[in-house]
Amino acid sequence: MERLFIFDTTLRDGEQVPGCQLNTVEKIQVAKALEQLGVDVIEAGFPISSPGDFNSVIEISKAVTWPVICALTRAVERDIDVAFEALQYAKHKRIHTGIGTSDEHIRYKFNSTREEILERAVAATKYAKRFVDDVEFYCEDAGRTDNAYLAQVVEAVIKAGATVVNIPDTTGYCLPEEYHDKIKYLMEHVDNIDRAIISTHCHNDLGMATANSFSGVMAGARQVEVTINGIGERAGNTSLEEIAMILKCHKQLGIETNINTTKIYPTSRMVSSLMNMPVQPNKAIVGRNAFAHSSGIHQDGVLKNVQTYEIMDPKDVGIDDNSIVLTARSGRAALKHRLHVNGVDLTEEKLDKVYEKFLVLADQKKEVSDADALMLAGADTADTHAVRLDFLQVTTGKGVKSVASIGLDISGQKFEAAASGNGPVDAAIKALKKIIMKQMTLKEFTIQAISKGSDDVGKVHMQVEYDGALYYGFGANTDIVTASVEAYIDCINKFKKEED
Repeated sequence: MERLFIFDTTLRDGEQVPGCQLNTVEKIQVAKALEQLGVDVIEAGFPISSPGDFNSVIEISKAVTWPVICALTRAVERDIDVAFEALQYAKHKRIHTGIGTSDEHIRYKFNSTREEILERAVAATKYAKRFVDDVEFYCEDAGRTDNAYLAQVVEAVIKAGATVVNIPDTTGYCLPEEYHDKIKYLMEHVDNIDRAIISTHCHNDLGMATANSFSGVMAGARQVEVTINGIGERAGNTSLEEIAMILKCHKQLGIETNINTTKIYPTSRMVSSLMNMPVQPNKAIVGRNAFAHSSGIHQDGVLKNVQTYEIMDPKDVGIDDNSIVLTARSGRAALKHRLHVNGVDLTEEKLDKVYEKFLVLADQKKEVSDADALMLAGADTADTHAVRLDFLQVTTGKGVKSVASIGLDISGQKFEAAASGNGPVDAAIKALKKIIMKQMTLKEFTIQAISKGSDDVGKVHMQVEYDGALYYGFGANTDIVTASVEAYIDCINKFKKEED
């Protein structure tokens, strides 16, 4: 197996997304996660760009052990000086310097010539080499650079000491075949190409970042520059998770990475949370729908053999299991499976009747929850409880005192009460206590995170102390206040059952 090195630039290119800036503590948290994930190189920042970036590179260098810590610079001596100073505590150092090589950059950005740019490239590489052994040179906008001139630059910087040469598709312009041919051209026309690693760095402006990076790997590149969740400037960068799983799924290619793929999903979620960048539901590998199946045909196939519609095991990326989502398009097999998971097994005749009711409910809701399915199957035993919630009405808001009105059915008798409180949940529980009239103490109140959207079911876990004993209750509802009351009532029913 050949080794492909993973260069992660989440903390540099990824962090350049507007509104996604991290403080130093958060950057260290990400860097440690990347180390556990198994990335080979962490691009920690652009030290000369700001005091914050400079300090972050220093602290990240202290925090991680085995990955190479890389600092970005322009082909400017002062940039390189500052980068080396920021890398002073890194166990393994790399300076990443470079300059634009396309005619567009040479003419309009630098007002220069190809000859002058070549001289600056060589000079910057030699200067960086004075400080560190590991120097990476980037040919900015290589995607639009003439191949013959690009080969000339690559050969010159390798001769000057570059250990890695980065061939960025900076604007995301290249087609996969075009980018493949560019890397192949370099492999065939740069005499000293064997003395350096060729790296890809592709942007997703046309949605081809991963395809281009993979094409580059197939042409001979042995480092890919990526970000978690594909975040980055404009439309983003190549996704780390996509490259890692492509190679894991296609082992016949004989190329492997050091990535511990079981850490992909938790790392994805952490980065998403810290950067306030939601992962799109249909995002490959880490989107919430990546292993979800709502089509009845797909669900039936997955239940019979997961490989019918899944080329990856969700556990390989750190997800516990695939997600069978019940919708109006779900078949009997999916409903039967969800009920079985929840401990309910139905005869075919009973399943047919429940399925008819299920379709009616599914047309009313986007998704049918396990609680809904259990109710349809008659497994919901709420109707046998001594205490049941008839209705709940709450008035709350900013500058308005929360008031709750509640109605309970206790063994067939109807009771109503109202109360005010410090928030809607407090008001509702106080109204409930007026009816129950028991000395209960709320010991624990936990709301489970809502994972899909504001209309999803919120889950409440509650612990109540009564007469020296602890009782646990559970409630689930799209209204979190109602879920809280149901959890409290669940506790009441448990100790009432013991009393009876």
